[in-house]
Amino acid sequence: MHAWLCENPIGVDALTWKELPTPPVPAGQVLLEIKAASLNFPDLLIVQNKYQMKPPLPFVPGSEYAGVVQAVGEGVTHLKVGQHVACLSGTGGFGTHTLAPAALCMPLPDGFSFVDAAAFIMTYATSHHALIDRGQLKAGETVLVLGAAGGVGTAAIQIAKAVGARVIAAASTDEKCQLCKSIGADATINYSQENLRDAIKTLTDGKGPDVIYDPVGGDYAEPAFRSIAWRGRYLVVGFASGPIPALPLNLALLKGAEIVGVFWGDFSRREPKANAAMMAELAQWYLQGKIKPVIDRTMPMAELKAAYAHMGSRGVMGKLVMTN
Repeated sequence: MHAWLCENPIGVDALTWKELPTPPVPAGQVLLEIKAASLNFPDLLIVQNKYQMKPPLPFVPGSEYAGVVQAVGEGVTHLKVGQHVACLSGTGGFGTHTLAPAALCMPLPDGFSFVDAAAFIMTYATSHHALIDRGQLKAGETVLVLGAAGGVGTAAIQIAKAVGARVIAAASTDEKCQLCKSIGADATINYSQENLRDAIKTLTDGKGPDVIYDPVGGDYAEPAFRSIAWRGRYLVVGFASGPIPALPLNLALLKGAEIVGVFWGDFSRREPKANAAMMAELAQWYLQGKIKPVIDRTMPMAELKAAYAHMGSRGVMGKLVMTN
């Protein structure tokens, strides 16, 4: 087997493509032949030693991937050799094979492509948990999605539309706004050209959005929160722009609003039955055509460093997927 190895987490340039021995399969794990692996923002942070999870060195980055089960360890009964699965394990995806915890593998129904599966779990699970569980989004409500053309943003648009909400998508270019409209957004805001607060006020007739989905943080967080509707829910999903904003708590008081933290990873660990039910619903929505990952492009696994560079340029719309 071959894999991109991180022996010193000082950045992407330090990754090396190496031949590694195929390991024995421990109890509770499976050996996967990787067909596709997506590139997510944490995959950049982890090789820079900036992510909250710091795996022991050396490690193979690549948090999310899909492939075919080659062997199963002792005690694994729900998976079998030849089965197609997707997995989000935090590391291991950027290679030809990997060991994966069987409990984290999502069996793929017939008709679920490897490329879509590799781009599915992190973004759709995060967005479903955020909007439906934490945000209690209902049909007829309005949701504002910041960073709407990215991986979690495009997933959020589709999930919000699947439950009957009105979606305002905010992104940084006209091209990204057009993408958001093409997957269901009812209205868009180009926040590099428009005043965010003014645009929100116009598009909601002064009422404001019931739910704000924010994976971006930074300078747009406060103006968005100032625009929230009475009893609105502000979902803190992440800080892709870098800076962690400081929101004035008096705004929550004045609007009767909630600031709601979203941490899908811990939800999946603490509430596994609820998470499994959510993933089953998402798989059905995929088969019904209600949701489908937006793939910016696929690239050969050998071009991983170029893919990192493309992601770092902020030009990605949807997900980047590496293929073997």
